[in-house]
Amino acid sequence: MSKSTMNRLSLIIQREYLTRVRKKSFIILTVLMPFLMVAISLVPFWLSTLNDGSIKNVAVIDNTGIYAPLLKSTDQYDFQIIGSAELQDSESRLGKDLFAILQITNDLSKDPRAVSLTSEKQSPMELQSLIERTLNEKLTEQRLDELSNSSNVDSEAISQVRNILENSSGVSLRTLRMGDDGSVKESSTEIASIIGMMFTILIYMFILLYGNMVMQAVLEEKKSRVVEVMISSVKPVNLLIGKVVGIGLVGLTQLAIWGIMTSVLFTGVSFFIANPEQAVAVSSEMNDFNIEGILNSIMSINWLELLFYFILFFIGGYVLYASIFAMFASAVDSEEDTSQFMTPVTLLIVFAFLAGFYSVSNPDGPLAFWTSLIPFTSPIVMMVRIPFGIPFWEVLMSLVLLYGTFILISIFAAKIYRVGILMYGKKPSIQEMMKWVTYK
Repeated sequence: MSKSTMNRLSLIIQREYLTRVRKKSFIILTVLMPFLMVAISLVPFWLSTLNDGSIKNVAVIDNTGIYAPLLKSTDQYDFQIIGSAELQDSESRLGKDLFAILQITNDLSKDPRAVSLTSEKQSPMELQSLIERTLNEKLTEQRLDELSNSSNVDSEAISQVRNILENSSGVSLRTLRMGDDGSVKESSTEIASIIGMMFTILIYMFILLYGNMVMQAVLEEKKSRVVEVMISSVKPVNLLIGKVVGIGLVGLTQLAIWGIMTSVLFTGVSFFIANPEQAVAVSSEMNDFNIEGILNSIMSINWLELLFYFILFFIGGYVLYASIFAMFASAVDSEEDTSQFMTPVTLLIVFAFLAGFYSVSNPDGPLAFWTSLIPFTSPIVMMVRIPFGIPFWEVLMSLVLLYGTFILISIFAAKIYRVGILMYGKKPSIQEMMKWVTYK
């Protein structure tokens, strides 16, 4: 390569490098991005550790009298020991001044499943962990006492102690939910958490996937100048609406197919487990997972309600973000130029996902409550909370705010779209795009 060619190449490299490094957007993102990433990762985690400030009352009925005194009240939970005769009165107080009822019906060293936790809402993991940890400590102590009373303390006894601690099963806390009609069904916080996260991941994935699909469609039509022909017969606003709705229907179609296939597979598995002739084929190792209990927990969830809310929040979240994606795509000429506008939007979606992830452990905390009301995060976070059982007014308020916001954003985006879709050769600033809104 000649010297003159090397000089020209170095000039091109220098120009390309300096042109981008000197941009305000590059400098701002370079300086702020580490702080934003730390804040997006740590702030939701910190907020998830906060509680709503109220103390939840838990009634404890212990027929053995062994375990109840060991349950010490905390800043969040107040354990109140009551008698068996007060059970009916306590059940009528569930969801009011009483959060849950813990019942221990037998010696746990003989029957580790003789303990249940009944609540109106899905009981949080934190409460279950506190109860299981306390009861398991006492159960281990009981088993060690039984061993020391039945054998001499020698190397063989020490070996037996070790085997007991490593291999023995601990307390199996059954969680129950009481319905509005007084019926009690077995539930599972783990199942509710998994289902909530599954729907949250679906909404997060589809908003990004189909929002980007809208952006790509707008960019392709603008770069190929096809849009100039299309708007000669269709108003830009109608073109935007058609694009958002059409791509959204693709997403709903895919979700519907997935839902039908999952239902068929789940029904097949349920029949296989429930059919006595087929159940013989299930190995003893699989029985250790308490498959029947898991299926009962899954069936205790109101799937129609969950799917109904999922569709509503998916539509609201998709239209909200798709309008934003289309708005910014119409204002630029290439995909590279969208990064200036799309980076903050993407970070907001990532923050919503992390907020939903951390809200699983504390679905009634400040983080979960407020992010499930803010329209830009509610579609993702609310799907984590719904399986745990939340007041209807919270869901209704979240939907009203979400749909009200996406209508305003859609109108705003349509006004920018009608101007930006015909603008070429210049990447506008935010201030200039604000002026487009006022154009007649």
